[in-house]
Amino acid sequence: MEGIEASNYEIATPVQEQVIPPILSGKDIIASAQTGTGKTAAFLLPIINRLLMHHANGSVRALVIVPTRELAIQIAQHLEGLTYFTDISSLAIYGGNDGQNFVGERKALQMGADIIICTPGRFIAHLNMGYVSMKELQFLVLDEADRMLDMGFQDDINRIVAALPEQRQNLLFSATMPPRIRTLAKTILKDPVEINIAISRPPEKIVQKAFVVYETQKLPLIQYLLKKTPYKSALVFCSRKQSVKTLTRSLKQSGFLIEEMHSDLTQSQRENVLTSFTGGRINVLVATDILSRGIDIDTIDLVINYDVPRDGEDYVHRIGRTARAEADGIAFTLVGEKEQNSFAAIETLIGREVEKAVIPQSLGTAPDYAPRKKRRNDGNKKKFYKRRPGGNKRAS
Repeated sequence: MEGIEASNYEIATPVQEQVIPPILSGKDIIASAQTGTGKTAAFLLPIINRLLMHHANGSVRALVIVPTRELAIQIAQHLEGLTYFTDISSLAIYGGNDGQNFVGERKALQMGADIIICTPGRFIAHLNMGYVSMKELQFLVLDEADRMLDMGFQDDINRIVAALPEQRQNLLFSATMPPRIRTLAKTILKDPVEINIAISRPPEKIVQKAFVVYETQKLPLIQYLLKKTPYKSALVFCSRKQSVKTLTRSLKQSGFLIEEMHSDLTQSQRENVLTSFTGGRINVLVATDILSRGIDIDTIDLVINYDVPRDGEDYVHRIGRTARAEADGIAFTLVGEKEQNSFAAIETLIGREVEKAVIPQSLGTAPDYAPRKKRRNDGNKKKFYKRRPGGNKRAS
């Protein structure tokens, strides 16, 4: 309770209200919940409570599997705050570290840590060494399960689950519920309680606007927006890491306090960039979709999509980085001529038309917003957006 108070929790969110009781009663869970709904505390708090009621040293008792190292680090920090006044031990295990980190991870797995947060690949590396024992494991959590399948971790998850005891409590969280998640749930969960919190729509508090532009107008427009829009921290998304590098270089030359985040950076570089961003030493971060999910930074009040996302779910997750913790936020999307159909599909998915803002006169004339209309023989089909078969999205 001291950890909860120190973390400034006062009122349970809807997902916490619905998820915590069945976890405390020992039920398996399959929950549809987007990031920003309080789901991390929804599974951490009851797990911590149950571990404290039946404490035991020398074994791993809860395993939380996540798609990215950034999310692993964030959950570990969240967990550290909640368990500060307890003797619960925990460790985040993820790739990109040096050999010394690997040795520390090995020691924790051999000696036992109450809660392990890990990325699939790194945990598999330890499993292959033969010293990991999961005999006393009580809880398995799959967080951002849809993202893990998108990133190709299906086989790794199956391998990890095969190494776990059959008698355990399973908690699966996913922002979306495609058929592959249902199939995964059937193989892992036992008579689960199903909870649906998330819908594929951004929070109402986010002010959404789109700027329809020519491609050559994007750079001067984003410079204008970053100069004229009041914000504490701005997150700019690009669909390709080369675009991230090019845009960051251009904005630095214009005098912005800015850094970049993409998969070409080492783990230590990523951590330094995030620390600088959360600490306010830089106030603009340009990133690929590596930061579109799971990263919870309360100070982000402006999100700009330099490119229209590849699909509607990515749009929801990108702009969901702002308006956290009941705060307000602004989301701008720069829609190029060739991106109009993609943006129209996003509007259909989120169930609303995004306001089309007027670009500054100094940038010249902008193109009309005229996405291609559906053909008449489409009948009554309303679905514009479709995820790629097999979820073969490229990881940035």
